[in-house]
Amino acid sequence: MKMAAVDCTQQSTHELKRRETRGCVFTSMETSNICQPVIFNPDFFVERLKHEHPQTFTDLVLAHLTRLIDLPGEEFAELTGDCEPRMPSSTGFLRSFNFLRRKEKGVIFGAPLTEEGIAQIYQLIEYLSKNLHIEGLFRVPGHSLRQAALREMLNAGAEIDLETGDFHPNDAASLLKAYLGELPEPLLMHKHYHAHLKIGELTLFDEKGDKTKTPDKERQVEAYQLIFMLLPPANRSLLKLLLDLLYHTARNQRVNKMSAINLATMFAPQIIWPKNVMACDLQEDIEKLNNGIAFLIRHSQKLFKAPPSIKEYARIYFTGSKTLQSKDDLMLVSGTKEPPAVPQPASIVSPCTRKISGNSSKKLTDTGTYTESALRELYHQVNNMPESAKKKKLIRQFEKQPLVTPSPDPSSPFSRKHWRSRSLGGIIKKKVLGSQISSGKPNGKVHRASDSCSDDNSSGGAVLQVRKLPI
Repeated sequence: MKMAAVDCTQQSTHELKRRETRGCVFTSMETSNICQPVIFNPDFFVERLKHEHPQTFTDLVLAHLTRLIDLPGEEFAELTGDCEPRMPSSTGFLRSFNFLRRKEKGVIFGAPLTEEGIAQIYQLIEYLSKNLHIEGLFRVPGHSLRQAALREMLNAGAEIDLETGDFHPNDAASLLKAYLGELPEPLLMHKHYHAHLKIGELTLFDEKGDKTKTPDKERQVEAYQLIFMLLPPANRSLLKLLLDLLYHTARNQRVNKMSAINLATMFAPQIIWPKNVMACDLQEDIEKLNNGIAFLIRHSQKLFKAPPSIKEYARIYFTGSKTLQSKDDLMLVSGTKEPPAVPQPASIVSPCTRKISGNSSKKLTDTGTYTESALRELYHQVNNMPESAKKKKLIRQFEKQPLVTPSPDPSSPFSRKHWRSRSLGGIIKKKVLGSQISSGKPNGKVHRASDSCSDDNSSGGAVLQVRKLPI
């Protein structure tokens, strides 16, 4: 009896110790979790900037995009929507006639892109993602009668069970291409057409500073990231779903015989070709367009993230930049009467100045110093390029910019509605500097005409003259 009692006591003590140990471990885990940083969406500040300050966001993206590709004034105006895009015209009557003979516009097919339409078409994408082994997927056409029945069901908004065996994956693949081809505007948009061609021309330079035929993949990825950030939400969502599907299709090319370039040949006419044109109208652009879509497929897993420079700018915009936040915002964050002095990283180049609300404009702190630092860094990058005619041309453009004072006349060539970026200097003045205006600087480094930030959108603001910046 005593032995049994001792055993019970020892067992109880052992169980109690186990419970205490569990409790200690649990408490320790809780404490460690509290100390760990919170992990959230890395593009959080970018999305916040896009929704709360859309114009600042657009200017920022455009400034970084024009740093990578050269867009003359008219092409830049197309990209921003200031003028109608110039598309290759059709010389063939047959193409236009066939386009007019397409089926009557329904709820989904032939209608403008909507979230409702994406939800219906996603049924096809989801079904195809489970049948990537089909040989010739997206190349072999489906059965016309089955396609007609499936089209009618999708137009009616029906929820379809494609796993029953009534339809073949080739039916769904053909219908997906038909849906994209019947959109009133290509998925990648007419106004981005020339920008896509320019991105495809980004190549590496040799030791002499001359362009090679080797694509500069790093700059191309960044440029595509930026241009996709300018797409409407519906276009961006469907494009992400489509490229993800094509990416996984190309990964199974040993089975389905559909490589990235084969898929690009199938989908380029549907998502980027201008409407109502034939292959002969595009001439040499066809190869560029096909290679561009193939690049999108191969690198699709990187293209829907914000570039690091955009992430850093957006983060500083909301959390730490004294030059980018108003005095009231900094006081609110710090909880003090005076805003804290936060250093501005030299690597972040602001394309525009944040407007300060109120009836009268206020002075921005340290604007001249920040602008001078940003331009000095840009000149330093140009100066470090290999010796070439292009480098000499860029330096001449730096040195030849005239000193212009802000004009109250809304018809000024630098007004927001009518300016055109026709050179690197124009891009720097308008997109990198925006409407920032600060007092003049000695030694001929940076000359400015005023020290106030205008709230008038019709005024183009002051223009910097960059003589020659010391490195």
